[in-house]
Amino acid sequence: MGRLGFYPFTKPIWRRLATVILATPTLLALSAAALAQQPSYPTKPIRLVLPFAAGGGADNNARIIAEPLAQRLGQPIIIDYKPGAGGTLGANIVANAAPDGYTLLYATPGQQMTNPHLMDKMPYDALNSFASVSQVIEGSNVLVVNKNLPVNSVAELIALAKAQPGTINFASSGIGSSSHLAGELFKSMAGIDIVHVPYKGSGAAITEVLGGSIQMTIDTVSVYLPQIKANNVKALAISTLERNPILPDLPPIADTLPSFSAAPVNYITAPAGTPRPIIDRLNREINIVLKLPAVHEQFAQNGATEKGSSPEAMDVLIRSESAKWKKIIDQSRATAN
Repeated sequence: MGRLGFYPFTKPIWRRLATVILATPTLLALSAAALAQQPSYPTKPIRLVLPFAAGGGADNNARIIAEPLAQRLGQPIIIDYKPGAGGTLGANIVANAAPDGYTLLYATPGQQMTNPHLMDKMPYDALNSFASVSQVIEGSNVLVVNKNLPVNSVAELIALAKAQPGTINFASSGIGSSSHLAGELFKSMAGIDIVHVPYKGSGAAITEVLGGSIQMTIDTVSVYLPQIKANNVKALAISTLERNPILPDLPPIADTLPSFSAAPVNYITAPAGTPRPIIDRLNREINIVLKLPAVHEQFAQNGATEKGSSPEAMDVLIRSESAKWKKIIDQSRATAN
C-alpha cells in the first residue's frame, strides 16, 4: 500500500499510534536541544546608521549610548555616517536593510516626523518602513536674543514683535531644522509676524545673532551655551515643558505660551519586519544603559535628558509629533524641495 507522511499503512493502526506516542517525547527533546543550540542575538557587530555628518549633536548623543550598549550586547556597535537629503539618505539605507537587527537607525525628528511634510517625495514610507525600538533622549532648545534687543522675557519679546510686525528676524540652521520649526511654532502660538532667515548650520546663524542683523533664534542648548555663559546673547527661555538643569534659571516658553514644546527627540529604530524578540532585547538593553549615572551626566552636559520608552510609546510619539509638525509646516508653507 502507499504511504502517508512517514507512517506506513502496512502496520496495524494501534502499532502506528504507539510509535507516534513513544516518539513524541524524543522529538520534543531533540527540538528543545536544537533551539538551545541556536545562537542568541547578536552574534556579530551592529551597524548604527547616523544620517548626518560626524561631529554634530546627533553624533555626540549616539556616541554616548553606543559604547555602553555595545558592552551590554557583547558586540561592537559601528556608527556609520550617511549624511544627505535632510537625513533621508541614511534612513532609506536602514529602511531597505535586512530586518535582522544588525542595521539600525539613530534617528532625529526629520526622518519620520517632519521631512514627510517638507518633501514632495520620500524614498520610503515614513510611518511603515521602520520598527521602533526606543526613545533615547529629549533634546532642548533655548530661546536667545541679541543682547541689545530691549527685552528680558518671552512676554516682552512677544509684545515687541506685535508692536513692530515684520521687523524681527529669527535664524535657523536650515529649512526644516528643529530651530526653524521651533521658531514657526513660536510665531504661530504667539500670533506674531517674525521673519525666518535660514542658514547652513547653527555656526553661521550664531554669527548673525551676535552681530545683531538677526534678533532671535530658538536653537540647541549645547550650541548656544558658550555664548550664554559669556553674556554674548540673552537667553530668555527653554523650549521644553520643564526647566533644564544646565540652565536652571530659565523658565519654559510654556510658562508664557501654555503647552509650547519644541523638544527634538533622538531614538533608535530598525527596519520594518525585524523580529519582536530582537526589538525586545534591544529595547531592554537601551533602557538599562539610559539609567547609568555616567550616561545621564554626559547627556546633561549636552542639555539633553535621557528618556527611554517602549517600542509602542515611541510609535505613539512619532505619530503625534508628525501630526503636530505637519500643521506648523503647512501654515508656514515651508518646503525642502
